[in-house]
Amino acid sequence: MEDTEPIVLRVGGPVAPADAPRLCAELTALLDGVPPGRPAVVDAAGLVRPGLAAVDALARLRLTAGRLGHPLTVRNAPPDLRALLALTGLADRLLSPPAGPGGRRGGTTASRPGTT
Repeated sequence: MEDTEPIVLRVGGPVAPADAPRLCAELTALLDGVPPGRPAVVDAAGLVRPGLAAVDALARLRLTAGRLGHPLTVRNAPPDLRALLALTGLADRLLSPPAGPGGRRGGTTASRPGTT
């Protein structure tokens, strides 16, 4: 595995409130010994009937990765999970690619028209 490839945690089945600590422990174990800055990804393709417990677990996973020095995003999120993340205001934080160096996301440095 190359140092540029993300560390992937696959989450499947239904997620219950009691699953969040276990998932965070699994992510911590995956990131053990990995130099800070390497991206982590939660593959949510296997989630079944995602609810608020899944949203909570994903938010906790992001916090855990951040504390260990790794950006985290969610990929392969089913439409119902995407809707819940949007409803809770977490879609931009979890579904977007991680910020690049200096905390910047990809894009232009030009100002928006009409904002001078």
